[in-house]
Formats: sequence, structure tokens, C-alpha cells
Amino acid sequence: MPDMLVKLYTLPDLAPVLAEQAAQGITVRRALAPEKRRVVEWVRKHFHDTAWDSECDVSFAHQPIGCYVAVRDGALIGFGCYDVTAKGFFGPTGVAESARGLGTGKALLLACLHSLRIEGYGYAIIGAAGPTEFYTHIVGATVIEDSWPGVYAGLLD
Repeated sequence: MPDMLVKLYTLPDLAPVLAEQAAQGITVRRALAPEKRRVVEWVRKHFHDTAWDSECDVSFAHQPIGCYVAVRDGALIGFGCYDVTAKGFFGPTGVAESARGLGTGKALLLACLHSLRIEGYGYAIIGAAGPTEFYTHIVGATVIEDSWPGVYAGLLD
């Protein structure tokens, strides 16, 4: 899976996307330190075939925390992280199967990318981008040729 490049200075506005989520009873917000264990365990449970729980864990070591969560009816339904595997990288991110199709992935993506912009980055990398069409459509991301395995080369099994 290739990495993708995003121009942070041309991002779509975040406010209407968060309002769409709120209209569906979904809150997208930065995670809090006391939630670390619950969020990391949720990621491990829902995305157990990945190393995303380890990356999510690292996101809580930052100040501000580099993890956003999506919550509906008091339950976690999605997460998005940034600045974990490498500085300026977005990901991992995921939404529970039962909550897909509600625009929550888009909201998490934009929340993280806007945070990177606020923190001084001009560009971001989407590491090992799975749904490249999604990222191109939402934020105009472009594939970085010959970028796999990139920073993931030599990763332990």
C-alpha cells in the first residue's frame, strides 16, 4: 500500500463535517489521557489483525494527544491518530463496521489533518494508505510513487 501526500493548506472546512456528525448523535473529539486504556483495547478488539493498537498507544504520549475518537451514545465507534509512526504522518484510523457509511471516517481524517496544520505542518503523509480513492476524494491526496514499504521496511512480524 503506497503512502499519500496531502496539502494541509487546502483542506476542506472541518466545522460542517463535525455538524453532520453531531446531527447523527456522533461526537468527534480529541481523546483524553484517562481514556487511553479503553481506546487502545477497543482498537485491539476491532482491528486485531493490525498493529494499530501499538500506534494508538503511542498517540497518547504526545501533548496534545494525537488521537481523535468518535463517540455515539457513550460508546466508541471510531478513532484516528497522527504523528505516531513518523512525524507528519496520519494514521492509523478505523471505524466500527456497524458505524461505517455515516461520514465518521471523513470527520476523523479531517480532525487529525486540521490538527497537523494547526501544529505547523504544511503537508502530511497518509502512511500505507488503504482506500486511496477515499483520500483523493476527501482531501485531494496523491499517491507517492515507490513509497512502499517506506518507513515500514523491516517491521517485525
